[in-house]
Amino acid sequence: MPQPIESLDRPALERRYRRMRLATVILAAVALLLVAALGAQGLQGSAGGSGANGSTTGQGSQTEGVGGDGEQPADTCPVVDRLDPDDPRALGDIDAPVVLHEWTDFRCPYCGSFSRDTLPVLIEEYVETGKVRLEIHDAALVGGENSILIAAASRAAGEQGKYFEFYDAVYHAPESAQDANGELTLETLVSFAKDVGVADIAAFTADVEGGKFEDAVRKDTAEAQSIGVTGVPFFATTGCGQVMSGAQPVDTFRAQLDAAIADAEK
Repeated sequence: MPQPIESLDRPALERRYRRMRLATVILAAVALLLVAALGAQGLQGSAGGSGANGSTTGQGSQTEGVGGDGEQPADTCPVVDRLDPDDPRALGDIDAPVVLHEWTDFRCPYCGSFSRDTLPVLIEEYVETGKVRLEIHDAALVGGENSILIAAASRAAGEQGKYFEFYDAVYHAPESAQDANGELTLETLVSFAKDVGVADIAAFTADVEGGKFEDAVRKDTAEAQSIGVTGVPFFATTGCGQVMSGAQPVDTFRAQLDAAIADAEK
């Protein structure tokens, strides 16, 4: 019987994510062959696509282009830009030409690496300059029920306008904040909420204890799996123009976002 993913050590996780990324590439190639077999009609006009209707396919072994050598029409992309001005799990201008979607699991070490090392650069260079909007999705694929608990707590903090502050607190938490199983307890999550300035701690605690947001986290996770998110962190831009898996170097994100922006502005 395969080991539960939450019980694997870092080298084992790396091997499993490499296998999952390979499987994702293979599935994308199979899908492309099926599209070709059905005929080229659905690909007509892809070379001239622009804006939200498609963007240039991602290149390189560390990225996957959803549409092969062409572009991915928005009406066939399963990723929908939420574009809610009151969305607590989003950062950036609602009119930005590109939305970067991130699927994350708060128990995933690679998600932590991305949030600490790469995301601040992307926020400074792309989000704060109005080029990209960031939208977060939950994908509780690593830490089981504890991942769901933490994600639900992050949404509870978001109810009070502190989602990203809480997001940062979790991903910057020292190992001493974890229990013997490497999990974050309710008590620890409440302490994070206090640290980041959540105003109504009683309401936050009640929301987390009562499981107010757990169904939403499970729904997000199920949707992630249904569209092919097999490992986290996972990323896609508007219209599935650029799709990436893993905590890639910042220059990889720059290349993919620059390509998506250039395509959107055609």
